[in-house]
Amino acid sequence: GHVPCGLICHPDKEHVLYPLGCTVVIQELDSKKQAFLHGHTNNVSCVVLSRDGVFVASGEVTSMSFKADIILWDFQGKELLTRLSLHKGRVAGLAFSPHNLYLVSLGGQDDGSVAVWDVAQRQAVCGSPASPRSAGYTALLACSAHRDELFVTAGSGTIRMWELDLAKRKIHPTECQTGKLKRVFTCIKMTDDGNDFYVGTSSGDVLKLNMNTKLMTGYGPQKENFALGVTALLLLKTGDLIVGSGKGIVALCKGSNYKVMKSIQVQGAVTSLTHRGQGHQFFVGTNNVQIYRVLHADFRGGLVAACHNEAVHDIVFPVGISDLFVTCSKNDIRVWHTPENKELLRIDMPNLTCHAVEVMRDGKSIISAWDDGRIRAFLPESGRPLYVIQHAHSLGVTAIAATSDCRRILSGGGEGQVRVWEISEKTQKLQEVLKEHVSAVSCIKIKKDDQECVTASLDGMCIIWDIVRFVRKQMMLANTLFKCVCYHPEEYQVITGGTDRKIGYWEVFDGSTIREVEGSASGSINGMDITSDGAYFVTGGDDHLVKLWDYNEGAVTHVGVGHSGSITRLKICPGNKYIVSVSADGAILIWRYPG
Repeated sequence: GHVPCGLICHPDKEHVLYPLGCTVVIQELDSKKQAFLHGHTNNVSCVVLSRDGVFVASGEVTSMSFKADIILWDFQGKELLTRLSLHKGRVAGLAFSPHNLYLVSLGGQDDGSVAVWDVAQRQAVCGSPASPRSAGYTALLACSAHRDELFVTAGSGTIRMWELDLAKRKIHPTECQTGKLKRVFTCIKMTDDGNDFYVGTSSGDVLKLNMNTKLMTGYGPQKENFALGVTALLLLKTGDLIVGSGKGIVALCKGSNYKVMKSIQVQGAVTSLTHRGQGHQFFVGTNNVQIYRVLHADFRGGLVAACHNEAVHDIVFPVGISDLFVTCSKNDIRVWHTPENKELLRIDMPNLTCHAVEVMRDGKSIISAWDDGRIRAFLPESGRPLYVIQHAHSLGVTAIAATSDCRRILSGGGEGQVRVWEISEKTQKLQEVLKEHVSAVSCIKIKKDDQECVTASLDGMCIIWDIVRFVRKQMMLANTLFKCVCYHPEEYQVITGGTDRKIGYWEVFDGSTIREVEGSASGSINGMDITSDGAYFVTGGDDHLVKLWDYNEGAVTHVGVGHSGSITRLKICPGNKYIVSVSADGAILIWRYPG
């Protein structure tokens, strides 16, 4: 949702494209089927589709002074055609010429160059610094709708028109004059006749410039500018303009004074506007990771897709149900319907972060752990609050688990305490405090008979507790920050994962190490889950890979590549149909369970 003009509707009217981390997703609008373009090693910073829908090009962000690749894809075959490597740090903009002869690319602020590539030859034709020395950086790029040799760049206080001289392999810029107006330009849109183009500004107005005279021919609105700047533009066949603003307003503007005729409000700043077909409907993408479909006739919007826009911290399935799962993040908890990949319920808690979530075995409540030190319970159908346990922990609640009789909750805090709460219909009472850990508790798992639990902590200890007599039974020590722990279904062993990248097998009876397996080549192991028969388990972590392991062999059987951020948690659904993994970049990925 943060990539400008990242949501693109294909000319065939059946597909939309958008970047997700370091992949580009192609989604069918009707069947919701998705295909993925894998190739980038870093986050995608811009995506563009050729006018006829044959080629896709995407650019990425890398670290300073490293080359940022541009990848050219074949849309039909969904395959990588070539890598074009020239810009450093970031590719800020891409544009295809109208007949697919050239691809123009613009480097980021630290690169500051514009380059023209020959699409057929797959090589650079020429390049040049993008901004004049008197102006700021250049951030926008658009090709003429008629002539392959013309393109426009814009940015902070500069609009330039460029013409390619293929014989001399040079590009010649001409400054466009905006008179006394000094603006920072945020988006750009060409007219279909190739005579004019529109630019939106961070001040909230729209400028119209002529391609032939290179002069400004009008701007507006004169009085009420769009709040938080114009962030996206869309041209209709009638000559009217649809404007998206940073405040989340999508407005239809008519005439030379850009009078607002109709408008709707969406959640988050508008980052993309794209036509479907001839413009009877269009899609709106916002930086709150929401996609809306708006019908042009009545100008009413409906939410098509939504997801978390912050790191997802936990995922949980209700007992025995594979069609629903619950995820939690900063600001909200969401309930999802797996067959349709649809959001069923959103529980909003602004400016608070939910660290862990659990569905009670009886299905009557969703309990959650929050960074303000409270435990909150909600009704699963309506999302209404059921009860709140105030001051449950002093440094935020970091882990939570419920017993199978639904009468007790175990919570772990940032200060290292494990607390046992008695839950009845009217009251929530603190029963016992278990003080052993000296750092945040990262995971709690309870035995099926509700008499014993295991807690993992960032202090390098895993402790097995008797939760009837409230004493420590065993302690497992390792030179690691434990992130996750799992009981084997037969409950005589536990497996752990943490920052030392090792998967540890431990005996529950005496806390001794059975064996250690190298779990990852790079980065910690943050989440794990085991199948109900104990034959296989899955792990995920900072290496962005989902790994399925044979429990007895201690060997990887399958690897899933797809995440762009660190995997925070993952679960195998009841019935072993699929694996759901969540990550720090806000993505939820559903994998088919192999077998």
